[in-house]
Amino acid sequence: MFLARVIGSVVATKKEPAMTGQKLLLLRPLVVDEAAPGQFRPGVNTIVAVDSLGAGVDEVVLFCQGSSARQAAGMKALTVDAVVIGIVDTVDVLNRKIYPPAAG
Repeated sequence: MFLARVIGSVVATKKEPAMTGQKLLLLRPLVVDEAAPGQFRPGVNTIVAVDSLGAGVDEVVLFCQGSSARQAAGMKALTVDAVVIGIVDTVDVLNRKIYPPAAG
């Protein structure tokens, strides 16, 4: 599993028929910054993932890729490589909450 921020959505009007009705999200993976472990830094790539939970833009999510993605409910027969499998409430690193960021 990996962490990512939802940065957008993808619309494809022509696609594999089995993918009809599947919501697609554009994700930017998040990495805990080694130099400053109290914060995330964005990864360098973007991922298109099927949204199985109803996540929205700017939310932090858990996603899986590869054969694990097809193990998510309803994905076994789909040609998917990435699936959102969780919407994150909090992230703690070294006993410090880094998500959600402190207000102020």
